[in-house]
Amino acid sequence: MRKPIWQTLTCSDTAVLALFGLGVVLLHILVNGQYGFHRDELLTYSNARQLAWGYVSYPPMTPFLARVELLLFGTSLTGYRFFAALSQGVLLFLTGLMARELGGKREAQLVAACAVAGGGYSLFSGSFHSYSTFDYLWWVLAAYFVVRLLKRDDARWWMAIGAAIGMGMLTKYTMAFLVLGIVGGMLLTPARRHLASLWFWGGVCVALLIMSPNIAWQIQHHFITWDCMRTIHVRDMHRGWTDGFLLNQLWKSSGAVTVPIWCAGLWFLFATPQGKRYRMLGWMYVIPLAVFLIAKGRDYYMAPAYPMLLAAGAVWGEAWLATLSARAALHVRRSTWQTLAWAGAITAAINLPVAPVNSAWWHIADGMNGNFNMEIGWRELAETVAGIRASLPAEDRGGLGIITGDDGETGAMDLYGPAYGLPRPISGMNSSWARGYGDPAPQTVITVGMERDFLFRNFESCQLAGRATNRYGIGNLAIVGYEDIFVCRHLRQPWPEFWKHFQYFG
Repeated sequence: MRKPIWQTLTCSDTAVLALFGLGVVLLHILVNGQYGFHRDELLTYSNARQLAWGYVSYPPMTPFLARVELLLFGTSLTGYRFFAALSQGVLLFLTGLMARELGGKREAQLVAACAVAGGGYSLFSGSFHSYSTFDYLWWVLAAYFVVRLLKRDDARWWMAIGAAIGMGMLTKYTMAFLVLGIVGGMLLTPARRHLASLWFWGGVCVALLIMSPNIAWQIQHHFITWDCMRTIHVRDMHRGWTDGFLLNQLWKSSGAVTVPIWCAGLWFLFATPQGKRYRMLGWMYVIPLAVFLIAKGRDYYMAPAYPMLLAAGAVWGEAWLATLSARAALHVRRSTWQTLAWAGAITAAINLPVAPVNSAWWHIADGMNGNFNMEIGWRELAETVAGIRASLPAEDRGGLGIITGDDGETGAMDLYGPAYGLPRPISGMNSSWARGYGDPAPQTVITVGMERDFLFRNFESCQLAGRATNRYGIGNLAIVGYEDIFVCRHLRQPWPEFWKHFQYFG
């Protein structure tokens, strides 16, 4: 009988996993230069230019990594997404290693890694620079360290777990939900004995030490991120973005084809003697799921919890195949690999920026992932604003300001504006508000992404000067509804008073 290709490879299991992860990184590098910067990447770009230990909308890690990429690669789109691509390659590698630690051989390790990639969220996360991308990595790294802790019964792994949690909390505060899962999993399993270990408390101290600069920043800024998160959560519920949380776990957060595998992982962890040692992992999924459900979180918040279940499910599946006849096992293997291959191809076509812009394929992909449209039109926006500025009288150009309504527009002006001689944009959204309106205050402003009624209430004169468009005619969801660009003069109140009430979150 002909052996599968993964069995004929003479290199070690670790090398095979590393090659697979490297292949995914190279795939991202090849395709990630398409379209343009995503709205969230532009937000990060503005923050990366002004590093701090915290920002209104998220912790400092994502802008810091963006700053490193800017230093290494300039404003290259592929370079700006390098760490996102690299993180997903590492994540797939770690998933395979988790399967090995749980008792899986080479096939289980590869199935686990391929299932994560084929689920789609990983491929999408590697395609743009986002805090969710790196949050995904830290969740998986923490889970991997927990597996090592449980397998070796070596409490020193709590130090590594604490480091992963600390890095996660510097990236995205949803790491706190995994912490609830870890603590709950400890209390509900024999791992509770680690509460008496100094290594456990050492891990707690490591996490707090890593987090401490951001904690200090939050204290100094009166925990403003909490206000931002509450505002965004209310918005998400109002728009229906938190609806269907459980149902969306079956396709959006994990990928439909992977459901049998991660369900098998839950079975392995909760119902088999082999998985009893690692049952804490099961609670690390169930507890965050329940808390997110009660708190009405977004469905994709749970995506980082699935790699550990997929690793467990692949191990269970490998053991189950050993109980079948050779013919039946071969049939299951072929079906599994064919399904994963097709899933990988389809999810890549949907989640990677490979479809020609404005093609039917592109519109289908954008309709499913909802993000490609937000990578279109930013340079054209800066060009339009530059054209409006050039048309103004000299006396207006001298004291000109640009007010942007959204962080994406702010980042676009920051990124592309200098090439056209545009002034630094000012905005009331999130961290931009704290950067002020400049000195001296602008006398005439070009407004981008602002509501007409708001402008007419606050300025004595506002004239429609242009519209945000792009050559593809694609509606960028970060701009849709706010395409009108105005030139406004004579603020009705002093700038300090106006600015005091201009702060908002989004």
